[in-house]
Amino acid sequence: MDIGAFMLDSVPFARLLGISFDSVGVGTATARLPDRADLHNHVGGPHAGALFSLAESASGAAMLSVFGDELSRAVPLATSAEIRYLKLAKGEVTGTATLRADRAEVVALLDEGKRPEFTVAVAIRNADDVVVSEVVVSWTLRPNRQP
Repeated sequence: MDIGAFMLDSVPFARLLGISFDSVGVGTATARLPDRADLHNHVGGPHAGALFSLAESASGAAMLSVFGDELSRAVPLATSAEIRYLKLAKGEVTGTATLRADRAEVVALLDEGKRPEFTVAVAIRNADDVVVSEVVVSWTLRPNRQP
């Protein structure tokens, strides 16, 4: 499965923002937000909401790279997120996400009918490779309801 394409098909808002995926690996993903005037805030950088959407999209791709095969029995849902804005972002930015979970532990909980929770960390960098924001997204896999 092309996870980047799947994300952009499943999340039209990410497409609207122009988010693209540079890479998706096992437990990792890097997404890019273009430098567009219609995405800027009052100080000329990407709006906080656009930065958050970049991070959430990258985290979703990193999550799916490990748990995408569980979609037939569970729905992935972001449950919370924390974002820290460290520096003014200017220009194009990238978000690199890293899954902080052990697949076997998460799948074991899902096998028990439980709703596992785990996090994905995202570093947002400017074109100079300076981290401008840090985000941690909490995810769950909600088991599908039985008929």
